[in-house]
Amino acid sequence: MVTSPPLMPATWPTDAPPAFHVMAKPSGAICNLDCTYCFFLSKELLYPGDRFRMANDLLEAYIRQTIESHRGPEVVLAFQGGEPTLMGVDFFERAVTYAQSCTRPDQTVQFTIQTNGVLLNERWAQFFRDNQFLVGLSVDGPADMHDAYRLDKQGRGTFDRVREAANLLRRYDVDVNVLCTVNAANADFPLEVYRFFRDELGIRFMQFIPIVERATAVTLSIANRGWGEGNTKRPLYRNEGTHVTERSVRPEQWGHFMSRIFDEWVRRDVGDVYVMQFEYALASWAGEEPALCLFKETCGTALALEHNGDLYSCDHYVDPEHKLGNIATSHMVDLVASPQQVAFGRAKKETLPPQCLRCDVRFACHGECPRNRFVRTKEGDEGLNYLCEGYYAFFHHIDREMKIMAELLRSGRPVPDIVGIVRAHDEERFRGVGRNDICPCGSGVKFKSCHGRPAT
Repeated sequence: MVTSPPLMPATWPTDAPPAFHVMAKPSGAICNLDCTYCFFLSKELLYPGDRFRMANDLLEAYIRQTIESHRGPEVVLAFQGGEPTLMGVDFFERAVTYAQSCTRPDQTVQFTIQTNGVLLNERWAQFFRDNQFLVGLSVDGPADMHDAYRLDKQGRGTFDRVREAANLLRRYDVDVNVLCTVNAANADFPLEVYRFFRDELGIRFMQFIPIVERATAVTLSIANRGWGEGNTKRPLYRNEGTHVTERSVRPEQWGHFMSRIFDEWVRRDVGDVYVMQFEYALASWAGEEPALCLFKETCGTALALEHNGDLYSCDHYVDPEHKLGNIATSHMVDLVASPQQVAFGRAKKETLPPQCLRCDVRFACHGECPRNRFVRTKEGDEGLNYLCEGYYAFFHHIDREMKIMAELLRSGRPVPDIVGIVRAHDEERFRGVGRNDICPCGSGVKFKSCHGRPAT
């Protein structure tokens, strides 16, 4: 409960950024599903006996403090979980009302929500459309891949219900972005996953998140059982250990997965389908700063807010060591500008091992997220990203096309012109290759199913 709402400081804090992103978790870690790889389910252990429902005054405080802490014209109000739709439509209707009451004339507010889709109905869809919500829908690909780990509390697959949600949102013309985790079940099938989203679900915005679940030698067997309620011995997930669960994607799989999708995208879909990793990579090749903290030189501007007002350094660091304070007693902008958070953000750059500092694709990667930096370099230095091998292969794989697209941007030409340029190059490169020959690109599959597949 917010008894005396903290006020915006009279003097703007020295280290406060002009804008930042706070992911609010109104239902905390509570979810109606029991996804095996979802480490965040264990975060309910931080609040034993709690109701896990954000009170109205805290919702209002989150919205007011976020809006008044932004100096720029655009503000994002983001909701995730757990499963945020457990709060009901009325909760979010109040959120919209609060935002309308405190938004400055020079500001616009974008609402986003990440959901598993199971509870969505026509009232939700109408509400999302009326209030221009960007809806992130969690889908891991076709049924067999999705249902490998995305289970409900009874251990049943959720694919059919999520597909219904996707169709519902499309009927109501809601802006949808698919969030797909890349894991042991789908990592070897990149084109099947991508084409399913593009051709069967009609998705035009998608992002891929590698599953990397860390564990120690002691906790690995427990972690392999998953993080849901069925694992009564689950510990609080922390970014500790140099082992990964059997569900985690392997580094080389991750690089191959993204490279294969890029090859399809750059020959058919540029300007029509938007893949987060490709958009941010292009920003790096064009000399711009990526919008995503993963690939920035420093971080610290993407925080997580729990249901009771506790603010944490990052969604991946919701643990006692990274709790900054509570917005019921301290203003959000003061917490974001605190020495603790500033040091957290700078550590991303300052803890890179020498191998990363010498790397020719550092400009596009910057070591990715610190949570994944738990392996040693060839020289034995700590702090190399577990996914380094995959990212290194991917960034080198896309280098030629990214340079061309960056030049298209600089010259004022449409970026989708890359499609014709690449196809012309392919005609020369693959001249004389038979449909049933193995594709010369190195994929290991037949030409007709790879670079020889007709454009759609």
